Amino acid sequence: MALVKEKKSNIINTFKTNEKDTGSPSVQVALLTERINSLSSHFKAHKHDHHSRHGLLRMVSVRRRLLDYLKKKDNQEYHDLITKLELRK
Repeated sequence: MALVKEKKSNIINTFKTNEKDTGSPSVQVALLTERINSLSSHFKAHKHDHHSRHGLLRMVSVRRRLLDYLKKKDNQEYHDLITKLELRK
C-alpha cells in the first residue's frame, strides 16, 4: 500500500534535516513506520495475507537496520526520533 502524496510530503517536511532532505535515515524511518502502521491495520481484516506479511517483515528489518545506523552515528537524534514516532515503550 503506497502512501498518499500529501501524507508522504507531510512526513518528509516533519522529519527533514535541511530544505532538500528526502533520504536521511530519519525521514526513511518515519516513512517506513507509516507504511508499517498501515499494513498492521490491514492484517486485522486479512489474517491470511501471508504474501503481504513477508513484505511487512522486510520493512521492519530495514527500519531496524536504519535505526541501528542512526544510533551509532547520532545517538541524540536516534532518541528524539523514537520518541516522536513512539517506537519504544
